[in-house]
Amino acid sequence: MVQSVSVVMPIRNEEAHLRAAVERVIGQGYEGDLEILLAVAPSSDRTREIADELAAADPRIRVLDNPKGFTPVGLNIAIQAARHDVIVRVDGHGELSPGYISTAVRLLEETGAANVGGLMDAQGTTPLSEAIAAAYNSKLGLGGGGFHIEDTPAGPADTVFLGVFRKDVLDSVGGFDESLHRAQDWELNYRLRAAGHLVYFSPELRVVYRPRNSYRALLKQFFTTGQWRREVARRHPDTLSLRYLAPPLAVAGVGGGFAVGLLGLVLRSRLLTAALVAPLVYLAFLTAATATMEVTPRARLHLPLVLGIMHMAWGYGFIKGLPERTDSAR
Repeated sequence: MVQSVSVVMPIRNEEAHLRAAVERVIGQGYEGDLEILLAVAPSSDRTREIADELAAADPRIRVLDNPKGFTPVGLNIAIQAARHDVIVRVDGHGELSPGYISTAVRLLEETGAANVGGLMDAQGTTPLSEAIAAAYNSKLGLGGGGFHIEDTPAGPADTVFLGVFRKDVLDSVGGFDESLHRAQDWELNYRLRAAGHLVYFSPELRVVYRPRNSYRALLKQFFTTGQWRREVARRHPDTLSLRYLAPPLAVAGVGGGFAVGLLGLVLRSRLLTAALVAPLVYLAFLTAATATMEVTPRARLHLPLVLGIMHMAWGYGFIKGLPERTDSAR
């Protein structure tokens, strides 16, 4: 039996990628009934105009308003408006691989999972975004998260990229937590697993992800992600692992080592100066990582700074956490 599916897309400032993302959904050629719900947040580019044009050209596409602008709010708006029992999440800068939807529906039936998802296949279009994509796809960049790594085997998972859900199960756990502006995917999958449901990863499912294309955007993205991952850890302490603690520990080690080492140089203390070993070790790691990762020569020039921003911005965001007023609103 072919299931009917609702594709939900939270959209904001996606002028560059929205058409390609929607075309990949339509190009699936899915045999069952399909609708595409674009939950559009206030944007500073032509995102809304493009969304309206796409909806005018295809009756399967509906545009919904997301006045608050946050991703989990847009997702819940689209899910509540969905007419079908299977929810396929797609981002405005993500492109589904051929057969993605039909494969996901089949896996839902075969595994009995509440959510199935696959690989986040980061691909850049410029030397900088190629370097960022390579860091996403490497254990040396994001630390080996399952859905980032090509050789991760199929099976139960803590979380997956995007996801294809059973709508009734989503409703039963309350949907996405709208108070989490980032890390809401991870937290939702945590609640699904806590409720006894299966979250299933399969490398058969692949989504092309277009990463940021500026250092400033990358820094802001990872700093904010670190802050919100700290919030998830505050709410669910049992979710902490060495992988998530590594970036803040690196920030503390590099920053503390540099400060103490400089003080040692000023005071002519060999013992304090020895603390410079910590930042030097990290620089050696960046050098080795840059030399071993597979990228084009022009992209390789960006890798040391890209990796440093990812690790340090995420780690510092985790240490700093959310502003007090943000915490008190939760």
